[in-house]
Amino acid sequence: MINLKGKVIKYEEKNINTDLIIPARYLVKSDPKFLAEHCMEDLDPNFNSKVKNEGISIIVADSNFGSGSSREQAPLAIKTAGIQCVLAPSFARIFFRNAINIGLPIVEFKEIQEVNTGDELEIDFEKGLVSNLTSNKQFTINKMPKFLQEIIASEGLVNYAKKIIARS
Repeated sequence: MINLKGKVIKYEEKNINTDLIIPARYLVKSDPKFLAEHCMEDLDPNFNSKVKNEGISIIVADSNFGSGSSREQAPLAIKTAGIQCVLAPSFARIFFRNAINIGLPIVEFKEIQEVNTGDELEIDFEKGLVSNLTSNKQFTINKMPKFLQEIIASEGLVNYAKKIIARS
């Protein structure tokens, strides 16, 4: 698994739910690009311009990120908008699974108070490290299991399964 490096946008709200990530009124279409255009707009109307114009590629949020419905469109909208990774102290279980299934890495990260919008982070999934390159601080995270790294590197569970089938 390659390391990720990117610039942070931070949301300090707890319980950012799937309705805030992709409002239900936009679920009339399944096109990932359409969903990405409306990602986070009820929480942060300028989210997409920040991602595009400021080079944001990592979301740092407070606990229970992705709570609410089981809609798969929430992590898909985040990933398609240009976000490479989400860090939070905890995630809703179904959001965690949906994110992995589409190849969006998410990381349980307790030290969110040590990160600010605009900071540059480097994440090493194999070693279990988050480095804040802006503040020169390093934090330990749980190492991501190899099979999850392989799913993410394959861009999701379906592609990973196709590789496994092709090998056998």
